[in-house]
Amino acid sequence: MITQRNLVVVGNGMVGHRFAERLVAAGLHQGWNVTMVGEERRAAYDRVHLSSVFGGTPPEALSLLATPAWYQDHGIALVLGDAVAAIDRGRRVATTASGRELPYDALVLATGSYPFVPPVPGKDGPGCLVYRTLDDLDAIRTAAAGARTGVVIGGGLLGLECANALRQLGLATQVVEFAPRLMAVQVDDAGGAILRQKIAALGVGVHLNKNTTAIVRRADGSIEKLTFADKSELPCDLVVFSAGIRPRDQLARACGLAVGERGGVVVDERCVTADPAILAIGEVACWQGRTYGLVAPGYHMAQVAADTLAGAAEPASITGFDLSTKLKLMGVDVGSFGDAFAATPGAQVVAYSDTAGEVYRKLVLSPDRKRLLGGVLVGDTSSYGALHQAMLNAVTMPASPEALILPATGGKPAGLGVDSLPDGAGICSCHNVSKGAIAKAIADGKLTEVGQIKSCTKAGTGCGSCVPLLKDILKGELKKAGVELSNHLCEHFRHSRQELYHLVRVHGLRTFDALLERHGRGRGCEVCRPAVASILASCWNEHVLEPAHLPLQDSNDRFLANIQRDGTYSVVPRVPGGEITPDQLIVLGQVAKKFGLYCKITGGQRVDLFGARVEQLPLVWDELIAAGFESGHAYGKALRTVKSCVGSSWCRFGVQDSVGLAIRLENRYKGLRSPHKLKSAVSGCARECAEAQGKDFGIIATDKGYNLHVCGNGGMRPQHAVLLAADLTEEQVVRYTDRFLMFYIRTADRLERTATWFNRLEGGIDYLRQVVVEDSLGIAAELEAEMAHIVATYQDEWRTVCEDPARRARFRSFVNSTDPDPSVVMVPERGQVRPASAAERSTLQPVEA
Repeated sequence: MITQRNLVVVGNGMVGHRFAERLVAAGLHQGWNVTMVGEERRAAYDRVHLSSVFGGTPPEALSLLATPAWYQDHGIALVLGDAVAAIDRGRRVATTASGRELPYDALVLATGSYPFVPPVPGKDGPGCLVYRTLDDLDAIRTAAAGARTGVVIGGGLLGLECANALRQLGLATQVVEFAPRLMAVQVDDAGGAILRQKIAALGVGVHLNKNTTAIVRRADGSIEKLTFADKSELPCDLVVFSAGIRPRDQLARACGLAVGERGGVVVDERCVTADPAILAIGEVACWQGRTYGLVAPGYHMAQVAADTLAGAAEPASITGFDLSTKLKLMGVDVGSFGDAFAATPGAQVVAYSDTAGEVYRKLVLSPDRKRLLGGVLVGDTSSYGALHQAMLNAVTMPASPEALILPATGGKPAGLGVDSLPDGAGICSCHNVSKGAIAKAIADGKLTEVGQIKSCTKAGTGCGSCVPLLKDILKGELKKAGVELSNHLCEHFRHSRQELYHLVRVHGLRTFDALLERHGRGRGCEVCRPAVASILASCWNEHVLEPAHLPLQDSNDRFLANIQRDGTYSVVPRVPGGEITPDQLIVLGQVAKKFGLYCKITGGQRVDLFGARVEQLPLVWDELIAAGFESGHAYGKALRTVKSCVGSSWCRFGVQDSVGLAIRLENRYKGLRSPHKLKSAVSGCARECAEAQGKDFGIIATDKGYNLHVCGNGGMRPQHAVLLAADLTEEQVVRYTDRFLMFYIRTADRLERTATWFNRLEGGIDYLRQVVVEDSLGIAAELEAEMAHIVATYQDEWRTVCEDPARRARFRSFVNSTDPDPSVVMVPERGQVRPASAAERSTLQPVEA
């Protein structure tokens, strides 16, 4: 009779669970009595996306790694909420805090790490927290309910994630960092400057080179302020420490195992410690004097440990780790890979920095400039996947490597696509999945979606940074196989945007949940939620802040205004056709003076009022509405403006009433939601002073009527509009424009401007003319009826909020207070105000309420 051996796994985090999966895959769970002990009360969950809980993700949605039932089904005894307190190496027994004794033949330490809290006086009182677990998030949420200003001590990766969490809770947020830049481990000084600029633009205060000396408390024990070594102070109510992590090696120290100079249990290339019966993996393991805080090295160690216990013929081993990272922090893209700081002797550096566009790219090259050694990307990481793989696979650089990072190249670097990578190229470092394995899975499983690749190979289910490469590989493999590429909106809907529009319209579906239940799967994502919100608005024209629609909206639509770099908002009232009365001009000036707003004439013949705090928005709208103004929808993917020249009313060259037609069109299409923003203009003669041929739809007067031009575009990629129909009456202009706009809304892709839509429209202008003018598809009456519904159901979104106390109550800076945001700081400039720069903020006091 063979006696099964006992295996105890200490820790049920991401790496501990990954080890359990590797045990099951190798069949070891059938030859061992496996017990896994977790200190937390929850089974393993996804810590990488912890901050998404404050963005609306339910905590249970993070528990995607496994449920307790999974462990039970595979014969693994899972003990939760009862940490291992001691290890007796002589007896080979692990004892938990509750006194439970667990004998072992082999033991795996997967205890992870703990947040480092600097020895600052005052750190142990109420209001001082850490950011590491779901329980920590619960504590932060509770403390935030009684706070207004939160400070995060630590400006690294986790610190910025924590700052985003506080910001999502409605706190005025400050980040304090000891180093001279944010994310000092990942980005250089130039990249750090751009990152700081972008973070500060979101209204988060950034304080660098700060050595915190004390947390000062009031008589009642509450936090009053932080003090620093440079004698400066920072008022706050809540402090969260996120100043790095330390390996949880206390068990190892207590039982006499060797630990590294800076902590961590010393292991060899097989993850074995000084005691052959004990292995260590993940953040607690120290290999060659270093510990690793990323998930990919931990996952690799889990495989190594499983192979070690299995006695695999060709076991995996530790040979080194790629510590490259790509992430999005508060909407800011950051990437760092390889020798990012050019430490290689003789390394060459090429860099591109655009402070206005807030983009920084840097490549580190070999001395002969033929190999890519590393790089830093801030603000735009679209080329990260291709560059990272070029480094890993020693792809030969082009003659002018700087072309890879200059904006003129656009998109992915030329010559560095997935086709240039060998099959052995590691695409997903979290799960060690190669390009060849992905290609084989696509071919063998006839996969057509990224979601299927994730399920089949696990690639893309870790940190997620390799997902763009998965898309590229999928497209390439399907193209090779002659398979039509999927145009699905995202992995939650196996339909294109066009198909979803028709499903919503045909089935009368009025909510995202109804569409998801009937035609989708999962919970939705940042791609499909706003896209479906736009479709629902285009079909039914319900207020975007209805309870069922509110969670779907982008940040601007949530507050019916454009958020600016300092966290304030701009207010743009509608001025149809650019025509405005003297009284309305006076009101705009009075409102700007009353609320201290900066005034600017827009390119669309309107007045933009900048600097309104969120709680001021309804107050500003009240006064504008009283003067006859409405929302200008500058915040939405909707009609913006219909510009006009003065036309025949005043101009000696004008041949038609361009102002009158512009006002008619703008009042007709105001509030129309579409795949992307819409701009229009009406010129009173061929001199084209309103620049109608650079608009999504533009009208130019002739002596016989009007010419209708469509699908023009200004901005980054200008495109001339094309003539759809000539010498039209006003009624024909309206009729054809109705049809054109609704046909575009029906058939365009998500976030696709009319110019881009037109460029891929098979048949070009001839086909579009047949559909819109000649009604070749027999849908003209439908298109006109759909537009008539939009016109008939129009409501001023500002007025609806102002007249509804419940909606109005949402407009405040803090969820638990009606006080203004104290972090808003303005300085005078040219007779007006502007947001203070980071340097100015440190010397100025916030504006008073």
